[in-house]
Amino acid sequence: MDAEAVVSEDSCPDKKRRVHGMLKLYYGLNEEGKAEEEEEAQSLDPCDINGPHFDPEHFLNKLRRECSLAELMDQETCMVKQIRSLDSDMQTLVYENYNKFISATDTIRKMKNDFKKMEDEMDCLSANMSAITDFSARISGTLQDQHAQITKLSGVHTLLRKLQFLFELPARLNKCLEMQAYAQAVRSHRLARCVLQQYSHLPSFKGIQDDCHAIMDKLALELRQKFRDGGSSAKDLSECVELLLQLDEPAEELCDKFLSHARSRLESDLQGLEAEIRPYPSASAVKDASVRGLSSPASTGSPAASSPKASAIFSPSSNTDILEFIDRGCNEFVSSLCLVITSYQELFVSHAQTGELASKNIPEMANAKLHAFVDDLAARYFSLVERRIQEEKGVGDNSLLVRALDRFHRRLQAVTKLLPGSSVPSKGTEIVIRAATERVKQYLAALQSFYMDSLTDVRQALATPRLSVASASVGGGGGPSGRDGPNSLPELLSSLSASILNQIKSVLASVHLFTAKDITFSNKPYFKGEFCSQGVRESLVVSFIKFICQSSRQFCESSGDKGGSTPPALLLLLSRLCLDYETSTISYILTLTDEQFLVQHHSPVTPVTTLCTEAREAAQKLLNHYVKVQGLIISQMLRKSVETRDWVNTIEPRNVRAVMKRVVEDTTSIDVQVGLLYEEGVRKAHSSDSSKRTFSVYSSSRQQVRYAASYTPSVPMDTNLLSNIHKLFSERIDIFSSVEFNKVSVLTGIIKISLKTFLECVRLRTFGRYGLQQIQVDCHYLQMYLWRFVSDENLVHFLLDEIVGSSAHRCLDPAPMEQSVIEVICERG
Repeated sequence: MDAEAVVSEDSCPDKKRRVHGMLKLYYGLNEEGKAEEEEEAQSLDPCDINGPHFDPEHFLNKLRRECSLAELMDQETCMVKQIRSLDSDMQTLVYENYNKFISATDTIRKMKNDFKKMEDEMDCLSANMSAITDFSARISGTLQDQHAQITKLSGVHTLLRKLQFLFELPARLNKCLEMQAYAQAVRSHRLARCVLQQYSHLPSFKGIQDDCHAIMDKLALELRQKFRDGGSSAKDLSECVELLLQLDEPAEELCDKFLSHARSRLESDLQGLEAEIRPYPSASAVKDASVRGLSSPASTGSPAASSPKASAIFSPSSNTDILEFIDRGCNEFVSSLCLVITSYQELFVSHAQTGELASKNIPEMANAKLHAFVDDLAARYFSLVERRIQEEKGVGDNSLLVRALDRFHRRLQAVTKLLPGSSVPSKGTEIVIRAATERVKQYLAALQSFYMDSLTDVRQALATPRLSVASASVGGGGGPSGRDGPNSLPELLSSLSASILNQIKSVLASVHLFTAKDITFSNKPYFKGEFCSQGVRESLVVSFIKFICQSSRQFCESSGDKGGSTPPALLLLLSRLCLDYETSTISYILTLTDEQFLVQHHSPVTPVTTLCTEAREAAQKLLNHYVKVQGLIISQMLRKSVETRDWVNTIEPRNVRAVMKRVVEDTTSIDVQVGLLYEEGVRKAHSSDSSKRTFSVYSSSRQQVRYAASYTPSVPMDTNLLSNIHKLFSERIDIFSSVEFNKVSVLTGIIKISLKTFLECVRLRTFGRYGLQQIQVDCHYLQMYLWRFVSDENLVHFLLDEIVGSSAHRCLDPAPMEQSVIEVICERG
């Protein structure tokens, strides 16, 4: 071992491991799992102090050559320490294993003693076994002849017992027949049947067989009579059928008899259910009750008020409610049907697949008959259930109906488990879906009726003496008339909109019961997706919104000189209602519906934009019709005032005609009325002398210059040419154009219709001097007030200018009145 290795080994902290390594090397153990070839290659070194080829002289010479004196002394010290350590470890190892060596020595000594005793016992056992074998051989030799005789006698005894059983069989069967132990009789006969059949050629056995056949025929007759009577319990009936099958009775005939017996009981249950339906009132009476329940918004004077009575819808009175009816059907008919299916399958399907009946193909035939039987009775039961569901016309409370449908659906699932492949559960599910869909239709009809009744109440409120919209609007809506109901259009609109929205929320809450988590059919994919999307969203909410728009548009289809019987205020209110729906209400209702019912738009649904567009079109059409109706009302006054007056022989004007004052008053009232529901709108900038521009337009000098030439014989065409040129350069006025949703646009449309009617009436009359002057006074008075209501005052100036000009063209003596006189008359008027 060289000095560097020694130093490195001495510096290693794991000294104990190194010592154990030395011991392992000493005993030839491989600590690191190295191959013996590698160890042998390493141990060939003569300087390896731990190797077998160690050469002390060579190692000592190497140390003297390579190490200094100090290193030699250190090496000596190290070797001394290692020697002492090895001695100490060897002593410790000897001490530790000494007790084990002593204990092993004692164990070996004890084992020697035990094995010696065991050997003695085995020798004794071997001797005993040999003695037993010899003794057994002697006994067998002695009893061999007797054993054969005993075996023969035992066989004879067994045969005699069988013969005794056969001879006693008729008596045994008769005894079982008397005691009505039919199962034991059939079992005994089946045990002997094969033997009697095999030895039937022997007279004695033939007689026994004939007696047994006669007894079993009598037994089969009694079983058939018992089965036909049907008065026994289900267990006895099942045992009876099983015994008949074992007696080789025709399985098809037994199936028919079993189902016929079960049908009589189930039909009695159906008759009991049908008796529950008969006392109900007629469908028309129920419908009237439901419509009255939902369409009672509030008392007259407060239309569409949201009160608890508005949604207090009652169901028709009856002996039993729908839940009791379904409970009775489930507990009696469905339970009995499930019991019949179970018993039938156990007898003719499950039992027939084992034993002697397995080869007769009974299950296929029995299943076909069972399916036809169940489908027939279930169809009658479903018919009764649908009839009873149709009686539920009241749409006030859905809880009983939903619970009844849930119980009906849940109980039918038992048929699915008992009779796989049956169409009964799917047909029951269709009934649930149809009932929910029909319920949605009833709610839609009730909402529509409620809406129409609300509009009727609004019309009554508009027509009642307690509420004059014009006076209430001008006066601010105060006074005693406001105590009993809304006293202004905004309150009517707010009340109507709130009541409709509350009614929709109430209906959605009622319909939401169909999708509750504890309802079994609510989470089924065939129900929830289609019901929420197409049923609630489309058939109920969307259809009702479309109904509001369509029914509102129908008010615009009435005809007549005064725009029909629809109050103009109702047209204005409905137009604002539809506009509010387009702005926010439709989006709110559909969002509320989607959130409550978790609507998944898998199937095509009506987008919000389409409904908003339809609502805006309805609002536009209503507002246009409102403008037309109000314009025709004012036009009618102006037409009568022109047609009933003699304009040629009239007196000199001293004041403004009363009809012009009425026109200004009505226009002012309309302005206030529209302003209650619509914003002001945008006007063009007015000039500082808007109310006086008439004077400059209709001044005497201008009238003389404009109209004097028209009455000169030499130049009649020149005047007409000047008038036509003036019209060419004037802005074209569209009288019946669509109005915008603001007050200014509405008033502009009404004034355009009124003044255009005034102009056309003037063109059909002939005027004298004072008639022309009266037209001048009336037009100036209109100019003083009407310019405030329109978006562009030039429109009023142009139409009034046309009226005066047309009057002057048709005047026999065109002498316009002085402007100062016109001013005095209008200011005094």
